Amino acid sequence: MNFCSNCGASVTLRIPEGDNRERFVCEDCQIIHYQNPNIVAGCIPEWDGRILLCKRAIEPRYGLWTLPAGFMENGESTEQAAMRETREEACAAVEITDLYGLFSIPHISQVYMLYRGTLVDGKFEPGIESLECRLFDEQDVPWDKLAFPVVKETLERYFSDRKLGNGFPLQRGEIIKHPRREP
Repeated sequence: MNFCSNCGASVTLRIPEGDNRERFVCEDCQIIHYQNPNIVAGCIPEWDGRILLCKRAIEPRYGLWTLPAGFMENGESTEQAAMRETREEACAAVEITDLYGLFSIPHISQVYMLYRGTLVDGKFEPGIESLECRLFDEQDVPWDKLAFPVVKETLERYFSDRKLGNGFPLQRGEIIKHPRREP
């Protein structure tokens, strides 16, 4: 950040009085610009015992599979965001059943909120951000071609909970950045 969104003056990164973290502070109007984590809302769309995944048509992770999910928009609830993302990525209507996963990803400043949902009519097709959409049984999930660690973690917990048959308790966790392996 270089300029204040309030007055246009330059900002500097410093610890404001009474705070303990560096923040961007306007040199002119003294407004503090807080930069907070982004919320990603998504859905585990269910239909006939299978789950719907989308193959990404955008970067990052083009061509890999994911749950329908994306950044929340201002003015919407997390449930509305999960339904909107499912509609945008899979042209599918879902009825949200409950919050299933809450995952923090500190190294990229994101918080994922993933809901279980039921496809309203079983209809879906790729949206503009998807190359393909498909229903998967657990054994058919392309585990080695999932786009993000949080998706893999969510699906592993989901299928484990389903096998246990005791419902779907809220899953919480933190996705830790692993150093890239050298070739």
